[in-house]
Amino acid sequence: MASATRTFTRLAARSGPATSCLRTSVTRNARFLLPRQTFQQSSRRGYASEAPKSSSTGLYWGLGLAAAGGASYYFYANNGGFTNLKEGSAGETRGVFTPTKQDYQNVYNAIAKLLEEKDDYDDGSYGPVLVRLAWHCSGTYDKETRTGGSNGATMRFAPEGDHGANAGLKAARDFIAPIKEQFPWITYSDLWTLGGVAAIQEMQGPTIPWRPGRMDRDVSACTPDGRLPDGAKEQSHLRAIFGRMGFDDREIVALSGAHALGRCHTDRSGFDGPWSFSPTVMSNDYYRLLLGEKWNFRKWNGPKQYQDVATKSLMMLPTDMALVNDKEFKKHVERYAKDDQAFFSEFRDVMVKLLELGVPFQSKEDDRMELRPST
Repeated sequence: MASATRTFTRLAARSGPATSCLRTSVTRNARFLLPRQTFQQSSRRGYASEAPKSSSTGLYWGLGLAAAGGASYYFYANNGGFTNLKEGSAGETRGVFTPTKQDYQNVYNAIAKLLEEKDDYDDGSYGPVLVRLAWHCSGTYDKETRTGGSNGATMRFAPEGDHGANAGLKAARDFIAPIKEQFPWITYSDLWTLGGVAAIQEMQGPTIPWRPGRMDRDVSACTPDGRLPDGAKEQSHLRAIFGRMGFDDREIVALSGAHALGRCHTDRSGFDGPWSFSPTVMSNDYYRLLLGEKWNFRKWNGPKQYQDVATKSLMMLPTDMALVNDKEFKKHVERYAKDDQAFFSEFRDVMVKLLELGVPFQSKEDDRMELRPST
């Protein structure tokens, strides 16, 4: 039922001729025409958090952080005795708590519920900014020095959290704070990446296999500024940034498809506007728009960006236009524009790779889990 609902909404958002005006009308009217359950699938919400406040009722102790399967073991000191932080899936009330797939499904469900309940962000969903949080905490990886990546959640600290590329992500960290409080046994590193997975799936994207095992680190592990893409640059910059992480041209173009989601803000990146007409629905529209619309420089006082000629309501960055100006990049843009299933399949694989960069997992790739989207 969930799959059928997501498919129906995606088709509704893209039905009719591929013209700007028609797609604008269809997408903007979809929330008024579709039943609540269907619309929820196309407009989920999401946030994230800072470190939780210390509790006066107890002290959290972490043991066995590198346990088999990447699971973490936690104890809770209370009145001189030890009990697990939260009841395990089997209802244990004392001793070691080893999270199971169902426990992670419960975390996913809580994120999905919060995405539905909180709609006071941008286009009615915190989903896009959750994806950006997962992306940016992972995209700092350097394959030569083996530093950075999602292992550590070092964006919690000012040196990294204040980097220009991370402007506005406090909204995502704050959003997910209640989930961390509800499930204190999960690391920030695992929670932020799981939040990105949940956001993609709740916005009708592909199922993203995921596994736990990331450990939080202190401020000494913060990465230097400049490791994330700069939207004002072009193809040589993209290859340098993504190549440092170990991505090839095809993977660069596939990851760029996440720009179907969300929008830019003048008080953050300096750029302004959404990339697509349905910024809370995962689709291949980013590629279709890159190829199908005419783009001119926007005349304004902000940084160099492109504007669609037909409606003047969409934007593209110089790094986006680089994907069609470079023949090696463009062939993948054309392929994804024609085949959304090919895009979903390859985006899924490269997203898994991104979220796992630099993580010293104790588990195997076969231990990845697919968590169910909400219905």
